[in-house]
Amino acid sequence: MGMGLTQTLRAIGGAALAGTLLLVTAPTTSADSIRDSQWALEAFDAEAVWQESTGEGVTVAVIDTGVNGLHPDLVGNVLKGKSFVDSERADRQTSADHGTAMASLIAGHGSGRGNDEGIMGLAPDAKVLPLKNKTGDDTLDEGSASSADLIRYAVDQGASVINMSFSSGPLSSDEEEAIAYAAEKDVALVASAGNQGEGTVGYPAAAPGVVAVGAVDRAGDLWDRSNYGPEVMLTAPGVRIRSAGGATPYRMASGTSDAAAYVSGAVALLRAKFPDLTAGQIVNRLVKTAALPEDLQGQSLPDERYGYGIIRPYRALTEDIPAGPKQGPLKTPSAAVTDESAAATAGNDGKTEEALAERNSRTNTILAVVGGGLLLLVAAVVVVVVVRRRGKDRNGGPPPGGPWTGGPGAGPGPGNAGWPQQPSHTYQSQQNEHPHSSSNPYQH
Repeated sequence: MGMGLTQTLRAIGGAALAGTLLLVTAPTTSADSIRDSQWALEAFDAEAVWQESTGEGVTVAVIDTGVNGLHPDLVGNVLKGKSFVDSERADRQTSADHGTAMASLIAGHGSGRGNDEGIMGLAPDAKVLPLKNKTGDDTLDEGSASSADLIRYAVDQGASVINMSFSSGPLSSDEEEAIAYAAEKDVALVASAGNQGEGTVGYPAAAPGVVAVGAVDRAGDLWDRSNYGPEVMLTAPGVRIRSAGGATPYRMASGTSDAAAYVSGAVALLRAKFPDLTAGQIVNRLVKTAALPEDLQGQSLPDERYGYGIIRPYRALTEDIPAGPKQGPLKTPSAAVTDESAAATAGNDGKTEEALAERNSRTNTILAVVGGGLLLLVAAVVVVVVVRRRGKDRNGGPPPGGPWTGGPGAGPGPGNAGWPQQPSHTYQSQQNEHPHSSSNPYQH
């Protein structure tokens, strides 16, 4: 790819950490070096990937700072969207970089002659629906909006993938219900695990039904600031990632935000090629083709740092993988579980008095029948005893033989201790078939 990675990185300026986003600003460089510095495209062998799918026909909602839809690498791929925090157009954001950066990693199409310059996203023919939930890059809390309305809006506008490259505290009940709504409508939800290097995955990534994404570098090693925990499902490139900017032409950054954007791009590729698969079955293809470091081979998955492994889009697009269950490796959103329980409880409460009355009536009838039967049985036993006693008196003694004891198996068998438990199933990727390569974990 022209200039090597080492030369490109030497041209990069200093770093600035803002909130949970690690941003590195670069001086003006040539367009060719911008494309050359996208090491993830080379690692994924993007040219081969695009022979299989480019994400055409898929809409990815990007809940973020808004997107600069007039950026030359994005123009035409950004829908109007909506801002939930101010009156500005969500597709004309020029005061912050983050949302534009995520959009470019997902659906950037490059620029220049033959689109061989600038940023290429993993799904260059997908459309981005920008939904603005915060006013700037500095902090996640500044002017931020609840995700509930944005998620529902994205679903209702036809997005089949929602990228959430942000991290916050525990979700509200409205946000949990919105995630359940998206799952019900078969929309894939992808979110970043967080950038504190802690053993706690942030929300919404930690929520059931959401694909939590960690960040790895070019060698496949976990980024030292990538949050980890049992909720992590997949990892993707997130270290020194070149992308487009809203306030600046281009930026370079490290973070789980960028990793989540690449996973959203991969989901878009798969949704375009396999339109009949559910969101869970799409994620299943990524899980089953993910790469793991050698020291994790054969271990129970998901691993708290790598999840099921590093995404390999080409394999996910080309391998023969059974569709599997509708939900795949995704967990049922907590609000959906609560709603089902509440519905069951409400249904039972509405019929409680009627059920009790019917049960009491049945009980009284049964007691009457049983009582009458017992009286008849007692009378019959008395008659039999009297008849036999009279017969014994006439015959002079008891019949030969002892009391009846029954033959083998005649008595009651051991009690049923309960249904046997099904063997536990660990959702595994096909690591034995596709061993991890220490030279390039992304290779196909």
